[in-house]
Amino acid sequence: MKRTGLRLLVPVLLVLLWWTTSTASTSPFYPPLPDVLAAFADSWLFTRLGSDLVPSVTRLLAGLLIATVVGIAVGTALGRHRLLRNALNPAVQFCRSLPGTALIPISVVLFGIGDASKILVIAFVCLFPVLLNTADAVRGTEPHLQDVARSYRLTPVQRLAFVLLPAAAPQIFAGIRTALGIAFIMMVVTELYAATNGVGFVTLSARNSFDVPQMWAGTVLLGLLGVVLSALFLVLQRRVLRWHIGMTERN
Repeated sequence: MKRTGLRLLVPVLLVLLWWTTSTASTSPFYPPLPDVLAAFADSWLFTRLGSDLVPSVTRLLAGLLIATVVGIAVGTALGRHRLLRNALNPAVQFCRSLPGTALIPISVVLFGIGDASKILVIAFVCLFPVLLNTADAVRGTEPHLQDVARSYRLTPVQRLAFVLLPAAAPQIFAGIRTALGIAFIMMVVTELYAATNGVGFVTLSARNSFDVPQMWAGTVLLGLLGVVLSALFLVLQRRVLRWHIGMTERN
């Protein structure tokens, strides 16, 4: 209870500060917080929930899921085979250096302005944190674990499923968490360019039409969405890695 109160202290103080300073503001670009909250309730609790929020989250999760599956599969292969790792390393380093924002025009030209282009850009940019963390974790698996697996005559598939991937799981989840943050950013960026819906699209449209409370409401929604996604991911991580977390806490 004390920890929860401490975590809520700074957000509450920031909201109070925002409320106080915005109420006395005379700038049209810094509207009172009650106006922002009214715009938030009108748009994001009722009108645009299904038409804009759900598509944004769906694209984010789809891109992150593709990046996770491909990243774990390719990363595992690179971590287990040195020859393959050396052969693909230049291509991996080149691709991971490409700015995600530079890929958006290319994706629009190739795949249009629909969901496919946005999902592919998110997946591509999020791929490399998962891939590199997986390869590093698999390559760094302690040799005695593999010796034990051989002594029990486990098949290669069993060694992968019950030894390598569980041992690499903490580092893989660290890569996925990094990818989640990148996916959130790319979700917004892709919706600012040649989009027809989404939170980023609505926020940019509000700015262009000088609907300042709506613009601020979209920004607030993005912050809340980021907090919720991060919290849900931590819950999932604690459930999947409860054995690892228990060992860490005991130590």
